[in-house]
Order: sequence, then structure tokens, then C-alpha cells
Amino acid sequence: MAARKALEDQGLPDLMVLGIETTCDETSAAVVTRSPSGASDIRSNVIRSQVEIHSPYGGVVPEIAARAHVEVLDHVIAEAMRQANVDYSELSGIAAAAGPGLIGGVIVGLTTAKAIALAAKKPLVAVNHLEAHALTARLTDGVAFPYLLLLVSGGHTQLLAIEDVGKYTRLGTTLDDAVGEAFDKVAKMLSLPYPGGPQVEEQAKHGYSARFAFPRPLMGRREPDFSLSGLKTAVRLEADRLAPLSDEDVADLCASFQAAVVDLIADRVRAGARAFRDRLGRGPTALVVAGGVAANGMIRESLAKVAAELNTRFAMPAPVLCTDNGAMIAWAGAERLARGIRDRLDVSPRARWPLDPAAAASATARA
Repeated sequence: MAARKALEDQGLPDLMVLGIETTCDETSAAVVTRSPSGASDIRSNVIRSQVEIHSPYGGVVPEIAARAHVEVLDHVIAEAMRQANVDYSELSGIAAAAGPGLIGGVIVGLTTAKAIALAAKKPLVAVNHLEAHALTARLTDGVAFPYLLLLVSGGHTQLLAIEDVGKYTRLGTTLDDAVGEAFDKVAKMLSLPYPGGPQVEEQAKHGYSARFAFPRPLMGRREPDFSLSGLKTAVRLEADRLAPLSDEDVADLCASFQAAVVDLIADRVRAGARAFRDRLGRGPTALVVAGGVAANGMIRESLAKVAAELNTRFAMPAPVLCTDNGAMIAWAGAERLARGIRDRLDVSPRARWPLDPAAAASATARA
């Protein structure tokens, strides 16, 4: 906070950052500005999805993803710079997702960012992809610290206390599957197209959510952790019992599964809010949800109600900023640059990179 106050006192100009995202199956680049007071502006945000490439395989193939990033990244960056109407000389820094993610894709993006930073003589910021998700609500909604974050995606399900840039405490996490992973696996067992999450949500709109009494794992537990494996297994067993499945069966299975997920997420967030208060001695300034699963309408509606119960603000970035995108990387880079944080050009890509190393170390010790 002191660094940001120093920026304001000095009357420095806005920071303008190019952000590069290549951790999974979206190739993205964006230009974002941040004023000394924290105001933001997305000048461009170009995203190229690889869904069509991976659809025949029912999931992301790492080698194909990395090759696709190589083929389009230069063009995506050029388009982002063109839409923003800026030259590299005008940038304050270059930010790239340095992990966690599929290591091939991470290498492509980070190496490209290093080359640009070196050629343009600009600072490099190696961004934690999860940190970018964690800070996006400050880009879109100007949320003040400290806030409670529910990060839900295909690979991550965590509840975190976001206390400041670089200061994150994991309050709870999944003990097995991530929420997005469970959605995708249920979609696959029901023979729905890839990507599975949106397909399950669409089917659920036409189904009867009370037909199947699926379990709500860990409901009522004080520790704000998640478990999806048992719920996923219950869906598979019911689907096997009913096979061959009718269209009505598929819709009802999806509706009942989604209803269970919505219930357990709401319960786990309430537990997370209690843990937040126990740790910080106060409630959060907001309940923030980020990650691809945040695009699910029922989950959003449920969490808005939970925020009202907690008497706190509810903030969720637009769906395009919940999935992987360059704007969130650029913003995280700007937040770090505003505090004088930059990285050396020999910084390494990381397939794994927990936001809260202490929590990760503790989990490893218990295992």
C-alpha cells in the first residue's frame, strides 16, 4: 500500500501494460492501463480459443495446445497492439502468465514476453495465472482489499482471503476434483460435447433437479474445503443404472447434479466467510467469484444471495474476463509494477505455482 501511495504522491502517469496468456487452450493478448489511483481501462483484449482443435479429443491435448499458441500468438499480440493504438515504446511493461498451466503453452507465452521486453527495453512481469484471476475484480469493479475470493475453474477450486497484491491466504480447497473438472467429467459420462461445463448447464435448464437425490459432500463442515468426487460417482452410478439414457434422463441428471453443486458451493462459501473473519478479525469488503465456472448462471445467482446474507458486496467480472484472457494478466502486471515489482529475464516458467505456498506446504506435509 505504501508503494501505491508513493505513486499517487509523485503524480506519476498511468501504467500501460501488454499482457500475454497461454496457460491452457486460449491464446490471448491485451493492453490495459492503470492510473496511480487504481482506475483501469481495457484498451484491447484479443482471445483466440482452441475449442475446435481439441473437441475431437474430448479435452485439451497439451502438445497440440502449445503448437497452436506458437502459430497464432504473434498475430494475437499484433492485433491487441493495433486495437489499443499504441506502440511498444509507450508501454510501461510486458506481463506474461508464467504458470501454473500446461508447461508447453506457458513457455511459449513467457518466452515471447521476454523477447518483447528485451527488444523494447521494458520491465518484465512474470504473473501467476491464479493471481490474475484473483485480482480481476479490481480491474472490473474496483474492489478494495481485503476480500473473499471463490476461484472456480477446470483445474482449481479454492477459497482465498485476498489481503493485498502478493498477500493471499488459502482458506479452503478441493480435496479431489475441481468444480469445473467435475462438470467436464459428468458431461463426458453423459456423452455431451466438449467443453462440458456449458453443455451441462444448458441441459440442466430443461431438467427436473429434484429427480435424483445426489449427495452434497462436506455440507455443514466448519473447514471450508470442497469434495466433488463422491457426487461425480453418484451421477455415474445413476447413469449406469438407467442406461440407455433418454434425453429426459440426461437433462434430469444434469439438473440434479448442478443443483447439488450449487448447494455445496453456497455452503462452502459461508464456511469460507467464517474462516475469513476468524483470520482477519473482520468481514470481507466483497465476495468475489472468478474462473471459468463463474459463468454458470445458477452458481452466480446463488452466490449473489450468499453475499446478501453476509451483508457484503458481490462482484463477478464479465464472463469473458472469468475465463483465461490477456486483460487479467496485463492488470496483474500493472498492479505489481505499481508496487515496484518486476522480474529478471531469466525467470522460469512453472507448471505448478500455488498462490499460498504455506498452504501448499502444509497440505504436502499432511499427505
